[in-house]
Amino acid sequence: MICSQCQERDAVVHLTQIVEGAVTQVHLCEKCAAERGIETSVAIPKHPLDDFLQAAQQQALQLPGDAARCSYCGTSLRDFRASGKLGCARCYSAFEQSLKDLLRRVHGSSTHVGRSYLGADEPALERDATLTELRGRLDGAIRGEEFELAATLRDQIRTLE
Repeated sequence: MICSQCQERDAVVHLTQIVEGAVTQVHLCEKCAAERGIETSVAIPKHPLDDFLQAAQQQALQLPGDAARCSYCGTSLRDFRASGKLGCARCYSAFEQSLKDLLRRVHGSSTHVGRSYLGADEPALERDATLTELRGRLDGAIRGEEFELAATLRDQIRTLE
């Protein structure tokens, strides 16, 4: 649709006027609308809370200690906050205070209150390693058709299980 006033450019503003019961439609381009004092761009109203939230966000991005880096892997506290992952085991000591604060906020305490790790059962680990070795030797004996050795290995496996 072409501008009703200049007849040159495309109309972007469409006005409907009702004067004494008569309806008239006026189609204006941006330039002609601006000459009549009609604003063509819609401005988003500024809210005072927007400024406050933006300032709070900027402050949160620049928390103290963000510049601290792990001396071993170079991961910074800001990197940890962005990814949720530490770079290495030494990061725990480099960011100890920040991690304690985080744990306190998330879990309510920075000390462990659950079950404790008892460690690996050494005899069970040795038995599993021996069983794995014996099974490998058993497979080799069967492939080599050494059935007497395979029977001996089978019996050893049964006693360990």
